[in-house]
Amino acid sequence: MVIPDFTGPVHLPDAGAYDEARLAWNRAVDPRPALVAEAAGERDVRAAVSFARERGMPLAVQATGHGMLVANEGALLLKTSRLTGVRVDPQRREATAGAGALWTDVIAAAAPYGLAPLSGTPWIGVTGYTLGGGLGWLSRRYGLAADSLLRARVVTADGELRTAEDGDLLWALRGGSGNFGVVTELTFRLYPVERVHAGLTLHPIERTAETLAVYRDWALEEPDTLATGVLLMRMPDGSRVLGVRSFAVEGGERALGPLLAAAGEPLSGGRGEQTFAEASATLAPVHPPMPVRHRFELFRELPDDLVTLLAHSPPDVVEIRHWGGAFARPGGPAGHRDVPFSILTAGDVELPHATGGSFLTFLTDPARTADAYTAANHARLVELKKSWDPDTVFRPSHLIGA
Repeated sequence: MVIPDFTGPVHLPDAGAYDEARLAWNRAVDPRPALVAEAAGERDVRAAVSFARERGMPLAVQATGHGMLVANEGALLLKTSRLTGVRVDPQRREATAGAGALWTDVIAAAAPYGLAPLSGTPWIGVTGYTLGGGLGWLSRRYGLAADSLLRARVVTADGELRTAEDGDLLWALRGGSGNFGVVTELTFRLYPVERVHAGLTLHPIERTAETLAVYRDWALEEPDTLATGVLLMRMPDGSRVLGVRSFAVEGGERALGPLLAAAGEPLSGGRGEQTFAEASATLAPVHPPMPVRHRFELFRELPDDLVTLLAHSPPDVVEIRHWGGAFARPGGPAGHRDVPFSILTAGDVELPHATGGSFLTFLTDPARTADAYTAANHARLVELKKSWDPDTVFRPSHLIGA
């Protein structure tokens, strides 16, 4: 199968590098596209979109593969991982990144100017993270990565290359995932963050109930310059520990006292001043491809029975995080901005008191895509999907209006 005017490699089943090219980072997914095409530039992206539209073939896009959750059988899988350039404008405090760039690339390019992006896990892709909303270490201070998106070069379903810098298309890209086109380049704000105070300490698991009881009230008053999370983890030797993670700017770490007092004397770990790049890498070390299945839910409060359940019979991995701050301000379609807490659990564990809402970049169940938005924002996204992609050419894992 030949894609006219496409210059990059094309992989067909049972030939060449198809099996390697088709794989997602999440090995719980076994993609089986009709072909895999690796774009060498924007002209290739346009050629692939036109090819898929003219043949009624679904088109899926993969940069790093971290967001792929469906098998894509019969689809054209377009890879944009070769589009990796990063440019920084220190005067305007902006960065422009190709669709295949990783956050590590942006962090390294911005650091010499004392600037940082609104990144999360540094070794994942910029594009999927941003289009899904993008909750990161600095979100309580500056908001979601999607809200800092200034413009995007995007190939829409008609095969045209456009620059979205205002209007409905840019709004939809700020959290609507890959439903509205193939992004080839993003430009977003950077922020004056050079050094942070961050770290993770591990504490006795017996302090879990007391720590969560303090956290649910204390977190509501923590400054926007501090981001925190409480973790419950099973160690390699089978033991369980309580973790307290923090990431602070502008002196925000001074508010940590009550939370750390509740957690008690640490067993290991620490926190201190370091560069943004160092802290990002320490708090989110690189993980090789693996099967992943987790549940991500939002909570308006953490009642006693939920605290007791988490303390005494939790899954192997639990992360309780406080949101709020700048994240709660109005922005694009991503998220439920008035909900203060989230809980991520390994596996598909149901917890009481969940709101039913979720967040796209943490959601591994494609059937729950609508749960990542308010009803009003989802309805608007559905209408924009009909307008920009009436034939549903673009089939991301989180398909709007499915």
